[in-house]
Amino acid sequence: MRRALTALLLACAALTAQAQPLISIIIDDIGDRYDYGRRALELPGALTYSILPHTPYAAHFARLAHQRGREVMLHLPMQAEAGNRLGPGGVTLDMTEQAFRDTVRANLAAVPYARGINNHMGSLLTRHPGHMDWLMSEMRAQGGLFFVDSVTTVRTVAAHVALEHGLPSTRRDVFLDSATDPDSIRRQFARLLAVAHQHGTALAIGHPYPGTLQVLAEMLPQLDMYGVRLVPVSQLIATRQERSPQLWRASLSPSPPAAKN
Repeated sequence: MRRALTALLLACAALTAQAQPLISIIIDDIGDRYDYGRRALELPGALTYSILPHTPYAAHFARLAHQRGREVMLHLPMQAEAGNRLGPGGVTLDMTEQAFRDTVRANLAAVPYARGINNHMGSLLTRHPGHMDWLMSEMRAQGGLFFVDSVTTVRTVAAHVALEHGLPSTRRDVFLDSATDPDSIRRQFARLLAVAHQHGTALAIGHPYPGTLQVLAEMLPQLDMYGVRLVPVSQLIATRQERSPQLWRASLSPSPPAAKN
């Protein structure tokens, strides 16, 4: 299986055109487990770390990531269709606008150096334009933030509303670990590379699961061989805007939702 995967990836690399394809990888759910967070921070390359607010190690890992030159995001808990437990800092449909905005501000304060936000769960809330309007308005007021739609439902409007507010924004292309066994994660990583070679950029989201950490430790040192470059999410968003307005619009087409929602 690994031999076939390597052949596929090398074939993708052979198709590299003039501009080198770029990938970004967000590691979600940092902050509630020290051991997993520490291992995630030890991975090589320009990974982006999305940190759950008000968790025991949120501020610690945000500062450590920043010290190591890594990009930090707020992983904002949003209400899911199935009623999953949100944990601290969650935003829900029954909130008033003021309570919603206050919660977002408190969450940003709990994650030092956050450059952007992506949704944790949110298969219900990201479908609602009014609440997404509150979020993007508050992010605009804070200044200098970008938004990544994790796409936990095909009915999400979050990235569209972000663009309406003039916020730098994009959507993820690949979930690395909806299935957590290493072979499945390797297949998703191959898909990430294929999307990057086809479209010029690709954005993946993963989690600090043992299998994900194992596969990333294997694959990240080989990115030059596969003809792609790992960059922070903010750079990927800027590149998508610069390289092609048509590609930018295409990035807002529906993506498969997350299994965890």
